[in-house]
Amino acid sequence: MMKMSEQTTIEFYKYALNNYTMEQLRYKSVEDVWSVGQMYDHLIAVALEYIAHIETCAASSEEQMSGRTEAGEELFQLGGFPPIKIKLPPEYIPRNPESKEEIIAGLDDVQEKLGKWADKVDYINPRCRCNHNGFGWLNAREWYDLVDMHFRHHLRQKAELDQKLV
Repeated sequence: MMKMSEQTTIEFYKYALNNYTMEQLRYKSVEDVWSVGQMYDHLIAVALEYIAHIETCAASSEEQMSGRTEAGEELFQLGGFPPIKIKLPPEYIPRNPESKEEIIAGLDDVQEKLGKWADKVDYINPRCRCNHNGFGWLNAREWYDLVDMHFRHHLRQKAELDQKLV
């Protein structure tokens, strides 16, 4: 069973889809700003990547003595991302989804996979870790928690994008 926060955050994103037309989901106010649809695509892709790291940690028997970076320590102490914009490399451009159904299917997939790990993640050896480029070596519980932190982080971006919709 997923914790209430993950369930609530993802359900909020699913519910919010009702407020958009496909044109609004694909709308970009300026060229170098993502559309709402691209943000959804990013959220789904990153969540699935983080869940794959949970699976890697669970399958591993190799213990990693390295831990989190300073940024990783700060992130987990705060329980979420600081209220700053993070610029991804220019070659990373999420795609615009073809339909709302595609987005819902992606969010459902994330919820299903998180649900699979919710009761197991705390029993995975915490010294079996995978590296995150910015936050260091994270264990399965940390990757699991990072999914919700990432969804919550993008609520600010969603609000900004919503204000620019025509």
